[in-house]
Amino acid sequence: MLVIGVAGTELTAQERDWLQHDGCAGVILFTRNFASREQVDELARAIREAAPRPQLICVDQEGGRVQRFRQGYSALPSLDGLGRDYAADPAAALVRAREHAWLMASEIKASGIDLSFAPVVDLGRGNRAIGNRAFDADPEVVAALTVAYVEGMHQAGMAATLKHFPGHGSVLEDTHFDDAVDPRSLEEMRALDLVPFAAGIKARADAVMMAHVVYPQVAPEPAGYSRRWIEDILRKEMGFRGVVFSDDIGMAAAFSAGGVKERVDLHLDAGCDVVLVCHPELVDEALKAVEGRKLNTMALTGLIGGGAMGWDNLLADQHYRDRRDRLGGVA
Repeated sequence: MLVIGVAGTELTAQERDWLQHDGCAGVILFTRNFASREQVDELARAIREAAPRPQLICVDQEGGRVQRFRQGYSALPSLDGLGRDYAADPAAALVRAREHAWLMASEIKASGIDLSFAPVVDLGRGNRAIGNRAFDADPEVVAALTVAYVEGMHQAGMAATLKHFPGHGSVLEDTHFDDAVDPRSLEEMRALDLVPFAAGIKARADAVMMAHVVYPQVAPEPAGYSRRWIEDILRKEMGFRGVVFSDDIGMAAAFSAGGVKERVDLHLDAGCDVVLVCHPELVDEALKAVEGRKLNTMALTGLIGGGAMGWDNLLADQHYRDRRDRLGGVA
């Protein structure tokens, strides 16, 4: 199945056609798709109305520099601030992590969107793409904050997605632009980067997003299309039973798989349930790539939200206003 990107703030006729395809399971939104709270709510409604089956609508609303919707939304702090809070007062930091997660998820759900891909549970060890998106460098600190963040998202009625498995934080390269190779052994990964993922899985995280990083001591291909990482380690060894997303196949580090069809095929064949096709110019070819495949259309059902307050009720909620004010107010 595919989760696709669309070009602007309204659906085009071509994009409505894409939504009819059996392989289209959802839409991911970006800053290019946002003009206001009202507009993004209308866009979400249009997506659902245009599709013949339920669609997962998602976004990356982490806080800090990765916050796709800003005007009218809470100015969410970057996650590394929670790590600094933890060093000063662990108990208070865990409360703050739950509040951050609840606030983020409540606003996204109020906008008619099902899922924000969060939390980042990579270690903060200097990666160009991760940076202050990570809680901390210490895996035990990241694990504790991961559990709190998953709990906060669940309290808001949103599924939680751990990313980027098995850990993108300990290599320098940004996989949006470069190939990335992490030379460490599986034993080193188990002692460090896999610790927060194990904690998040135990906390009943609903989904995992894969990294486009190669770990040659474990498998020769990037983790996102490695059966060794997905089936043997994530599912069998770590016991994960939720949804596995690829990272965006339009990123430079995904090019090693070949063309669009090859990228889609390799990720699905390795055990990814959903392939992200964030660049609209790749969607036509990606949809053709899944024609004739047996698709698990029920895999995303549990991630599609319901029962959101809506903005009027959310803004009237004192609990919401208190959390928003404590975390930095409105952007």
